[in-house]
Amino acid sequence: MQPELGEAVSRVLASGQLLLGPELDAFESHFAGWCGRGAAVGVASGTDALRLTLTALGIGAGDEVIVPAFTAVPTAAAVLAAGAVPVMVDVDAETAAIDPAEAEAAVTERTRAVVPVHMYGRPAPVDELAGLGVAVIEDAAQAHGAAAPSGSASVAACYSFYPTKNLGGIGDGGAVVTDDADLVARVRLLRHHGMRDQYVHEVVATNSRMSEVEAAALSVALRHLDAGNERRREIAHRYRAAAPGVAWQRDHPRHVYHLCVLRTADRDAWRARRPFATAVHYPLAVTQQPGYAHLARRPCPRAEAWAAECVSVPCFPEMTDEEVETVCEALT
Repeated sequence: MQPELGEAVSRVLASGQLLLGPELDAFESHFAGWCGRGAAVGVASGTDALRLTLTALGIGAGDEVIVPAFTAVPTAAAVLAAGAVPVMVDVDAETAAIDPAEAEAAVTERTRAVVPVHMYGRPAPVDELAGLGVAVIEDAAQAHGAAAPSGSASVAACYSFYPTKNLGGIGDGGAVVTDDADLVARVRLLRHHGMRDQYVHEVVATNSRMSEVEAAALSVALRHLDAGNERRREIAHRYRAAAPGVAWQRDHPRHVYHLCVLRTADRDAWRARRPFATAVHYPLAVTQQPGYAHLARRPCPRAEAWAAECVSVPCFPEMTDEEVETVCEALT
């Protein structure tokens, strides 16, 4: 995409407008349409997308937000940044997604929201969580194309555009995607120091603006996203066919395979024997993280088992068929 990206960046520099301009407007419109929802608000990161959504919903001090114990730490960090308390619950042994029964058991009179994470790009059980009677906010940081379109039980889906994501930019970025016009207006206000008019601050807020350069780059990347997701699925299905005995994360028709993950009890030895690079996403459950362990309220053995055994194998659209075959041959 380098030629297209270079043209996009040059266009922004020539315009002289680097923030809150036509590139962001265009990307927000296109991305909301691609997601099948009413509007998108571009912000500085996926973490901020979650934080600002919580804040815009009036969730903060004294409130609890249920999150899965197996996720990237920013899910819980965003809750804390909003002033609320993340309540970690266990996940499903086969999908790595939040367990609805565990979430239900964790509800108290202080619970205001639940944040299902579409782990590795596999849809989480959003509809099952709607019956909890609290706001459902999707952490879709790894799931561009996996979240349900308009009509979803969630209030909003929050995306990250970190460069490694299926839809990655050339810097940090995020978006809140929703059908709620009031939520859109509130997040727009909160991302820009609480200003609608210059230097008139209606509420206390911080800066979470997305640059015009990032928005222009994302518009380029969005044109390639469908094909990229399809290639990821193709690669993952080839792996599964080549190694059906491997303990893969359970498949799903909307899985977009941000990461293709298996589990093995002898992880270090298994990784050492492969003729290709692997990674671990993530080596600790949130309940095991030094900075978050004090927040744990209940055992989360399935989350910690995922953390102990997960391995990410190469899965990205630029892989050649020969590279995919190398992985297939070495999986068994």
